[in-house]
Amino acid sequence: MSKKNFNTTKAPRMSDVFPQAVISNNLIFLSGTPGYDLLTGKVVSDNFEEQARQAFNNIKIILEEAGSTISKVVKTTVFMVAGNDFAILNKVYSEFFPENAPARSTPQVNPFPAGILISVECIAEL
Repeated sequence: MSKKNFNTTKAPRMSDVFPQAVISNNLIFLSGTPGYDLLTGKVVSDNFEEQARQAFNNIKIILEEAGSTISKVVKTTVFMVAGNDFAILNKVYSEFFPENAPARSTPQVNPFPAGILISVECIAEL
């Protein structure tokens, strides 16, 4: 079994304490990824839909930089601040996963710091 941490400068990194992803054998495990803008280091806006779309864009970049693609995602966990709309999440989700969507769980959580409304983690094949 092999395991290595992975980070790319092409997507926001939340902390030096943990990596953007861990690659183990044929899988890549992404840490929670919010809708941060790489250039500003802050959430892209205070709008849930825009943050969700940015979070999935960040995931797409990390996966591609690690040698995978968003189409190889098998499981997502979407941590969504309570009170946001599942219909909006489903709309954005279907944009990134138009066919064969991965398994998903969506726990609703208390507010995150820094205005974060959504954080997504996932597991993908390499």
